[in-house]
Amino acid sequence: MYRSHNCGELRAADANKEVKLAGWVQKSRDKGFMIWVDLRDRYGITQLIFDEARTDATIMQQAKSLGREFVIQVTGTVIERESKNANIPTGDIEVLVTELSILNEAQVPPFTIEDETDGGEDIRMKYRYLDIRRNPVKNNLLFRHNVTQEVRNYLSSLDFCEVETPYLIKSTPEGARDFVVPSRMNPGQFYALPQSPQTFKQLLMVAGMDRYFQIVKCFRDEDLRADRQPEFTQIDCEMSFIEQEDILQVFEGLTRHLLKKIHDIDIDAFPRMTFDEAMRRFGNDKPDIRFGMEFGELNRVAQHKDFGIFNTAELVVGIAVPGAASYTRKQIDELIDWVKRPQIGASGMVYCKCESDGSFKSSVDKFFDQEDLKKWASATGAQTGDLILVLSGPAFKTRTQLSALRMELANRLGLRKPNEFSPLWVIDFPLLEWDEETGRYHAMHHPFTSPKKEDIHLLDTDPGKVRANAYDLVLNGNEIGGGSIRIHDKETQALMFKHLGFTEEQAQEQFGFLMNAFQYGAPPHGGLAFGLDRLTAILGGQETIRDFIAFPKNNAGRDVMIDAPAAIDSAQLEELNIDLRASK
Repeated sequence: MYRSHNCGELRAADANKEVKLAGWVQKSRDKGFMIWVDLRDRYGITQLIFDEARTDATIMQQAKSLGREFVIQVTGTVIERESKNANIPTGDIEVLVTELSILNEAQVPPFTIEDETDGGEDIRMKYRYLDIRRNPVKNNLLFRHNVTQEVRNYLSSLDFCEVETPYLIKSTPEGARDFVVPSRMNPGQFYALPQSPQTFKQLLMVAGMDRYFQIVKCFRDEDLRADRQPEFTQIDCEMSFIEQEDILQVFEGLTRHLLKKIHDIDIDAFPRMTFDEAMRRFGNDKPDIRFGMEFGELNRVAQHKDFGIFNTAELVVGIAVPGAASYTRKQIDELIDWVKRPQIGASGMVYCKCESDGSFKSSVDKFFDQEDLKKWASATGAQTGDLILVLSGPAFKTRTQLSALRMELANRLGLRKPNEFSPLWVIDFPLLEWDEETGRYHAMHHPFTSPKKEDIHLLDTDPGKVRANAYDLVLNGNEIGGGSIRIHDKETQALMFKHLGFTEEQAQEQFGFLMNAFQYGAPPHGGLAFGLDRLTAILGGQETIRDFIAFPKNNAGRDVMIDAPAAIDSAQLEELNIDLRASK
């Protein structure tokens, strides 16, 4: 037995007990006649004491040789500390060591393994196994475990059954790029790693499993961001004999359950907003509703004067920034430069200050009088002391630019508080979206999403107007889950494939197994998938998912710890019938 207790559980009530502990040396303080060692494991820190008057000389000598991160085992007696440490749970006691065993020596780590470390992100990712020893990362992984357990508890209580689906599947042309896996036994043929278990969970509904879930790895070969990884984890769910309302109720319940269990927060309201409304009011389909700054459209009140920039714009739109009328010209110019950055792409910005005396001062006073500017304030909801910021141009692009500015200002003003949670359903997404590159429509979600019955007739005449039975759950400005009611009959699915540009032969080749299954009695069904990585990060008060993943990839999709991806041996390539020379 290496230990009788862990390093986080001993208290004053354990005084005079003989105990065994094991762990890593956090730090050592040598006063010559007395040595203190902080011993750390996953559960906490316990102070060890070695005392010339009470400790064997050989053990004292061993203690003097201990370095940071040495792995040791000790036996000793729990005693009361003279100088108590209120900052740790074990701070009332220490262990007087009578036996010491060095289980493994350690090199000096490349960064300090403490909450506040001197290690940069690159070096910590390279030595991720050391980074996980630090409380912030370790606690994030334990937090993720707790979230996962609560998800399983909740779904299991509602008769969902956890079923595993395959990782080696068939590549499909819709969606993001696949990661492909060559098959040695089938030369020239490839598996794909799943972007989601979509078709398999639908087949499980055909199979009569009724309620399915899976906490599952998914893979997408796409460009990366702080909230995106090439491999990620979904809480994947599907239900039979349901309508959209049933699904919204179940997963509102899951979200409430998680917030209550993890943060002891009760959430009553899950407002609902159509996709069109979200775009009009906030400029994106995942708005953060913890704060205001809703869009005010100004075409009617700003396109009647000789200001050509506004008059030729498809959309003139603004937001009222609370309390920002006090911004200096330098601060406003910095915001103008911010929206002009290539990442945002605005050509400029107009501003108007709502002064304390009720007057208005704008950058376009030459063109607009006080009565005009008062109408701007009314349209944007601006109050005395606010700053109105206005962009103009093509409608979609301008809304996107103003949405980015809204979020940037909210961050600067401290309006996005991590301990506040505001969920929102966005519903009635477009079924299809036009792709300029390919010159055709693509499924906004996936090809199995059901169109609204009342819109099906528009597929032939105005496909962009067809709405989907699709919904996203948004939390604090982040999409944490999304899903839809699925097509469950062969005829509608064939019609969908047709409008996505598939020939009958292509549809049969790619998805014949699903369409065939629909001929054997597919129930009405639908589902939703949460992004576990993102959900956990947001519940943990952050938006970057990397620290909630044990071994993440960097922004280039590389695992710098194991140096992957990497070249493989020529013999392996030969076995797989892959000739890299032919591709050059």
